[in-house]
Amino acid sequence: RRRPARRRPLLSQLATLGLAAAMMISSFATYQSVPGDSLYPLKRAAESTLVRLSSDDAERGERELASAKTRAKEVATLLGSAEGGTLVGRTLKDMEESTRSGISRLERAEPRSPKIKTFARDQKKVVGPILKQLDDSQLAQAEGYLDYIEGLVAPD
Repeated sequence: RRRPARRRPLLSQLATLGLAAAMMISSFATYQSVPGDSLYPLKRAAESTLVRLSSDDAERGERELASAKTRAKEVATLLGSAEGGTLVGRTLKDMEESTRSGISRLERAEPRSPKIKTFARDQKKVVGPILKQLDDSQLAQAEGYLDYIEGLVAPD
């Protein structure tokens, strides 16, 4: 007497596939989140974890600078949204903290690293154009940041 074919393997495969798809979609949504979004704390926690898991100061510094670049892009996104307001100032502050931490780590690990100059030039290109859209306190904050990174790039 033969047993009928079981459908459980097919159902478990479909469930696994569905779970994997849901995880990929939520990961993408988390990566695209900006301050104020419900998934944003998860994005920041993942970034912090990557920094902490870095094997040395040079890698930690580079990841901190990558976070600072992400914060600059988030500021630009927030300025284009209706609910940007107070989140812009906080994001600018986070950007500066990540930059200072990353520069400090990278200078300890690789003094006179060309990565620092490249980072500073790239950040100026992102932060410079948004100055016109900032209010007075945010403008002062962003200009202070630009002054700081300007000092990282030797004059040509």
